[in-house]
Amino acid sequence: MRKLLCLCLMLLSLHISAQSITGFAPANIPNQLKLEASFEAALNPKNLDTWMQKMAAEPHWVGTEYGRKNAEWMAEQFKSWGYDTKIETYQILFPYPKIRELKLVSPVPYEAKLTAVPVEGDPYTAQGEALLPSYNAFSTDGDVEAELVFVNYGIPRDYEELEKLGIDVKGKIVIAKYYGSWRGIKPKLAAEKGAIGCIIYSDPEDDGYVRGDVYPEGAFKNKTGVQRGSVMDMPLYPGDVLTPGYAATKDAKRLDRKDAPTITKIPVLPISYEDAQPLLEALKGPVAPDSWRGGLPITYHIGPGPAKVHLKLEFDWQLTPAHNVIATLKGSKYPDQWVMRGNHHDAWVHGANDPVSGMIALMEEARVVGELAKKGQRPKRTLVYAAWDAEEPGLIGSTEWVEDHEKELQQKLVAYINTDGNGRGFFGAGGSHTLQAMVDEVADIVKDPQTGVSIKERRIARQLVSGGNSNFELSALGSGSDYTPFIQHAGIASLNLGFGGENAGGEYHTIYDTYPHYKRFKDPEFAYGIALANAAGRIVLRLANADVIPLEFTQWQTTVSEYLKEIMDETDKMRKDVEKHNSLVSKNAFELASDPREVFVKPAVKEEIPYLDFSTVQNSLAKLARDIEAFESVSVEALPAPKQEVLNKAMLVTEQVLTDMSGLPRRPWFRHQLYAPGFYTGYGVKTLPGIREAVEQKDWKEAQEQIQKLSGTFDLMDAHINTLIYLSK
Repeated sequence: MRKLLCLCLMLLSLHISAQSITGFAPANIPNQLKLEASFEAALNPKNLDTWMQKMAAEPHWVGTEYGRKNAEWMAEQFKSWGYDTKIETYQILFPYPKIRELKLVSPVPYEAKLTAVPVEGDPYTAQGEALLPSYNAFSTDGDVEAELVFVNYGIPRDYEELEKLGIDVKGKIVIAKYYGSWRGIKPKLAAEKGAIGCIIYSDPEDDGYVRGDVYPEGAFKNKTGVQRGSVMDMPLYPGDVLTPGYAATKDAKRLDRKDAPTITKIPVLPISYEDAQPLLEALKGPVAPDSWRGGLPITYHIGPGPAKVHLKLEFDWQLTPAHNVIATLKGSKYPDQWVMRGNHHDAWVHGANDPVSGMIALMEEARVVGELAKKGQRPKRTLVYAAWDAEEPGLIGSTEWVEDHEKELQQKLVAYINTDGNGRGFFGAGGSHTLQAMVDEVADIVKDPQTGVSIKERRIARQLVSGGNSNFELSALGSGSDYTPFIQHAGIASLNLGFGGENAGGEYHTIYDTYPHYKRFKDPEFAYGIALANAAGRIVLRLANADVIPLEFTQWQTTVSEYLKEIMDETDKMRKDVEKHNSLVSKNAFELASDPREVFVKPAVKEEIPYLDFSTVQNSLAKLARDIEAFESVSVEALPAPKQEVLNKAMLVTEQVLTDMSGLPRRPWFRHQLYAPGFYTGYGVKTLPGIREAVEQKDWKEAQEQIQKLSGTFDLMDAHINTLIYLSK
């Protein structure tokens, strides 16, 4: 028996020593893997359960007393785990609803209830006036009355369909379904089309009874549930609306509210499908196309009218304190190199899933790291854990903090790792592609709680079944959570991690996002909370302890080349589509193919798409690929420690090379050249956005200039790689 045990230990030792980890010298790998094993073994799901019950016990949107108490309680926990902890507070503009009125004036009067009902078995839904009313933050005040028009999801292709039908929303109030884009795009586009008001409702086809049983029987949205949420124009800039580009400190100079460009131009109100049905039933006009029809038991008409609605909104616009908890564990060897981990703590109501499920995973991760540090296993680099406030109304807490500390972050921060809501299912990871190799290695170690295989293997299996490939790849980051100011503004390598796909429901931003709902339908045993803490924690520990910051450039270059090919293919497709369209117009095909008894609007001839010259950026990428190959051939892990230290300082600013204020002329806050949030896809990602947005605007001169600027960015990256090669000699 003793011989067998010795043999097993010897084989384990050989396996550990045979493993390679990006950024680690072979001699240091066994200790790192043992540290990670100790970290994983100490994670306790009971803590997550207990902490969720505490943090989600009462509503805690920004500025609430319970939100402040949660921040102070978390700060005390971090202190007890050995972190130097403080609360940094910013004064941000936050609108609270005073008046919310929506009435169907004609043909049949109806007054919207605008109230979700408590459900049996969930006492949190019966907290009455403590619950935040349903509304869209950063809607402008307004009192409007007009005919109603149904615009499906309210995105560009829906308005193209309306134009074909000869329907104009100018001077009208539109009603749009949630989903299809980020919610703030719907009023933004409606206002650009001339609408004077916007209503957003949740259709049961998307997250109600069509998807499954509704709460409390099932996880999906019942007829009274309403999704709250911000409609701030975050694709222009996130953060406090009155302090664009600088921190909302107590004495900061602030814009006049009427001059704040990210507040909507028209009033916006979210409603339930119970309140939406009478409005939609009152519409006449053309029957909606098949793809527009939802799950309500009605015939979906578009209008305009004869339904006429009256919408009145008024808000209390006050400066509100946003409390960020910042906990720091000083590094043992490189205290001026930081690794940062964050999750927000504010919610629209109770927020059990969004954000508490992610916040408690971060806390358990930080607890174990702190306990290991007390036992002498302090990380080499400084760790900074953050609990952000005011994420929900517009990524405000994190954005103000980054704007306040930007210069220091650009000098010290190696990477930022973000999480948000979390649940049962598959591993999702997006971020800076230089970190892809390192995340791949971690995903190959962490086990899926339900199947026992690695989270990488399970994710790839799902990709294959869905028609995808067998590669583990990071998705590109646009916007949508607290990584945004780090990567898009400060140029910090970033990741966004989470599990999901088997935790669908309709509780998002409603009064039903509670502890009982989460325990029944999201992650009953908190097994995926532990999986998230395990994956994120290993990534943090590797970034903190690596001999050389674990960046890998080959996969980065491959991915960026694919982004360029996508744009080239898209412009070719656009050209062919326009040629086909114009040919059909010239043949009168659209009119002949239409129903003579229906309204027909003859399509106009479209502007031809010119050929763009991509040769400069292609040449830059080709040279960059050769130099990356040269650098990757160097075994940087084997370099002497002094050379590694110099190399680390140079590698720390890699992502900043890829940021350029001139890259996004329409949105100067977003500096990142490789990806940014889309204008009309909300939090969808636009890769190589400078070129894409110019192409979408059909500004061909600007598109060609953006190609040149991107080529210059890749030339700068090439110079950076050559610097790394020089420092490695």
